[in-house]
Amino acid sequence: MTAPAQVVLALDTATPYLTLALRWQGGEVASSTEVGRAHAEELPAATQQLFETAGLPFRADLIIIGTGPGSYTGVRVGASYALGLGRVWGAPVRGVPTLEGLVRGDDAQAASLDARKGNVYGAVYAVSGGAVESVRDAPQKFSLEEFRALIGPLPHHHDVAPDGLALLKAGLRHGAEDWALAYL
Repeated sequence: MTAPAQVVLALDTATPYLTLALRWQGGEVASSTEVGRAHAEELPAATQQLFETAGLPFRADLIIIGTGPGSYTGVRVGASYALGLGRVWGAPVRGVPTLEGLVRGDDAQAASLDARKGNVYGAVYAVSGGAVESVRDAPQKFSLEEFRALIGPLPHHHDVAPDGLALLKAGLRHGAEDWALAYL
């Protein structure tokens, strides 16, 4: 695993929320705002505002992006933006399942997003320090009943706004593999 990057930007556009996080040596800042389907209109200004709030120049050493499940168009908007910034900044782009941004707190827990018609995209994670430490049950599509039977009494985070810092921490944990979408 490589040494942590100095400035890390995380973003997720797979859900109705525009989720952003920024970590640098002096701190971290995050935001999650419901934008519906207006990710393309809101993402550039919100990202620049995040850097201004942090008092940093508009440049990151690593970009982490939520890869879904979720809105196909939303994922493409975020991925295109992240890959464009990565190319301009010379920064690698790393993908993380959006479900890893739904975790909260510590211990084992489930995260899911609505997949319509009584189905969910869900996973079960071991969580430490507000970020996924390991995957107990990998993300996949389940009927809601199957998923409820799988998770039992575990805490369940369903269709909540992703936590940008959880996504960022998961991306740092994922390792040094760079990520790109071949279909863009």
